[in-house]
Amino acid sequence: MSKEKNPRRVADNEAMAKLRMLRTSPQKLNLVAALIRGKKVDKALSDLTFSKKRIADDVKKCLQSAIANAENNHNLDVDELIVAEAWVGKNLTMKRGRPRARGRFGRITKPFAELTIKVRQVEEQA
Repeated sequence: MSKEKNPRRVADNEAMAKLRMLRTSPQKLNLVAALIRGKKVDKALSDLTFSKKRIADDVKKCLQSAIANAENNHNLDVDELIVAEAWVGKNLTMKRGRPRARGRFGRITKPFAELTIKVRQVEEQA
């Protein structure tokens, strides 16, 4: 008697990748994630390649990881993949400070974020 196998967290035609501890605020990261939601993966990769945002390279790396998971782990066709979901979450916040006038202390927060990308295989309608 062994334990039952864990069920998959995503559907059979989906794959996902998660990136943690991204050194940017979730609000700024969500702007880049909104850029690729619902697009075909090749269009999303080209949009991220030519984006001027600093964090776009890390988002591209996460998207490439989700595509590789879909191809290698779940046997999905790369040409039929779309970015089904891309959501952003908060992570820890480093607290730093700077001395200010009259003995006060200016608080500086350095936020981190995390990104989850889910790709889905859809058959093209001819």
